[in-house]
Amino acid sequence: MKLVRYGEPGREKPGLIDAEGRIRDLSAHVPDIAGAVLEPEGLAAVAALDPSSLPVVDGTPRFGPCVAGTGKFICIGLNYSDHAAETGATVPPEPIIFMKATSAITGPNDAIEIPRGSTKTDWEVELGVVIGKTAKYVSEDDAMDHVAGYCLINDVSERAFQIEHHGQWTKGKSADTFGPIGPWLATRDEIADPQKLAMWLEVNGHRFQNGTSATMVYGVRFLVSYLSRFMSLRPGDIISTGTPPGVGMGQKPQLYLKAGDVITLGIEGLGEQRQVCVDAA
Repeated sequence: MKLVRYGEPGREKPGLIDAEGRIRDLSAHVPDIAGAVLEPEGLAAVAALDPSSLPVVDGTPRFGPCVAGTGKFICIGLNYSDHAAETGATVPPEPIIFMKATSAITGPNDAIEIPRGSTKTDWEVELGVVIGKTAKYVSEDDAMDHVAGYCLINDVSERAFQIEHHGQWTKGKSADTFGPIGPWLATRDEIADPQKLAMWLEVNGHRFQNGTSATMVYGVRFLVSYLSRFMSLRPGDIISTGTPPGVGMGQKPQLYLKAGDVITLGIEGLGEQRQVCVDAA
């Protein structure tokens, strides 16, 4: 299934994408794409519905974030060896973990705000993993049982805030609008192998990132198990798994986003996003 949330910010309704690509309204059956709906029983109940029996949503409504009620937005740094090389870093012996504030979450096609004082706002196409069943000390063999599905993420980053200011990476990752997710949550059965997905990103029509999740150093199964050693993972939590090469920081000379720039990105099976950059008010 491809599950969506559509409508105005803060007033999104749950839906699914049918075989013809139309949005079908789920609001008579589930309150939101969140919490218990993401658990195995909740997803099974939605899967049992006949999409043709659900109302078709007219027009082209805004896509909201494809998951609601996210408690943790966990990111993995330098998780592609070729991306680590372009930034001058080495692949870490264990995953680098940092948090992105959940207030950064926005819809896949909403505007990206360039923060006040920013000089190095950057882009990162990433595979997102959405937790559907609480995970605590889970083995790699059992890890995928705790995954509800996958989504497309742009892990927008302000590199000066992230690297040149003192402290941890979180402050360079958490500005409002720095976490577009969606357009849809593809349930686990939709993606045969999350380690074989083509992914790309363009700015103003120029393709900068053209990679594959096959070059991920630490894969989805390992990451879910690894993270569950240090914190419980709960339904709606998101893991953003890192980016392939081609970010602005890796260009020669370096290139960063400015108001008016248009970003488009996509991952095989997970749809596309389009964002216009604007200056923060």
